[in-house]
Amino acid sequence: MRAKLLAEFIGTFWLVLGGCGSAVLAAAFPEVGIGLLGVSLAFGLTVLTGVYALGPISGGHFNPAVSVGLWAGGRFPAGQLLPYIIVQVLGGIVGAGVLYLIASGKADFSLAGGWALQQLWLFWIAPIIGAAIAGFTFKALLEGERLQPPVTGRTETATP
Repeated sequence: MRAKLLAEFIGTFWLVLGGCGSAVLAAAFPEVGIGLLGVSLAFGLTVLTGVYALGPISGGHFNPAVSVGLWAGGRFPAGQLLPYIIVQVLGGIVGAGVLYLIASGKADFSLAGGWALQQLWLFWIAPIIGAAIAGFTFKALLEGERLQPPVTGRTETATP
């Protein structure tokens, strides 16, 4: 379990540093910077590299909403949910702290113009509620359905 939790901590740290870092350091609004597409790609590539590197260890959730959704869908044990969420939150906090240290070195850096903390609750609650609804919906409607392997048109025969 220790390796799983460490992988989730590192993966969430990586996601916050890479994804949020691209938005904070390189998006340059209203100028062009890397723009919305660049930030989207940065988040996607950060998740991709994290899942490839750490997914085989922990499942590559890197987000409490993903863990809650998997639990709600019956795909993740309840006993691991709280430890996963704790290390994901800690990884996110450490990632945000490192990002703050990096960004505060920029000459024009200021917290006054953004990071609307009064709206932060929405970025926590909405994804978790959405993931739980999706997980419970999956469990209620599709859990009994099992995906069949694709039909290839060939018939395999056993050889003596």
